[in-house]
Amino acid sequence: MKFIISGKNIEVTEGLKTAVEEKIGKLDKYFTEDTEIHVTLSTQKDRQKIEVTIPMKGNIVRAEQESNDMYVSIDLVEEIIERQLRRYKTKIIERQQATVNLSKEFIEEEVDDEEIKIVRTKRFAVKPMDVEEACVQMELLGHNFFVFRNAETDEVNVVYKRKGNTFGLIEPEC
Repeated sequence: MKFIISGKNIEVTEGLKTAVEEKIGKLDKYFTEDTEIHVTLSTQKDRQKIEVTIPMKGNIVRAEQESNDMYVSIDLVEEIIERQLRRYKTKIIERQQATVNLSKEFIEEEVDDEEIKIVRTKRFAVKPMDVEEACVQMELLGHNFFVFRNAETDEVNVVYKRKGNTFGLIEPEC
């Protein structure tokens, strides 16, 4: 694995670099040698945050974690990535997809399948509206996302809250 480690508002010391490479390096059994692991360490006030992005053919494995201690954040993010990889492996096996970035040993290993449970289902009419109206509706409901039919395109879209009190829009790609 090839680590690309950067820092925002923090100097990436040798100790931090070593901790990242050792902890996330435990995941090397899941990847080929040429897989790139992008790691960004950042601090904001008293919060220590790590973001890990692993681009793979057709997919991206991404996790972030923050705590009061960067070393704790590094430990937590490694666990999240490992859990995501196990779920991803199950989907690959079920769909018989290509496994370019994953090692053969990992693919052949038995899986403890963590089943996804849907505990609630909602049905609602998707009303045509513009993006701004959808954002206002989302705010009024106190939700983090809102599904609506875009009045301009007649497509189903999703608006969502981002960090920093900004909004995002998801549109289908044809």
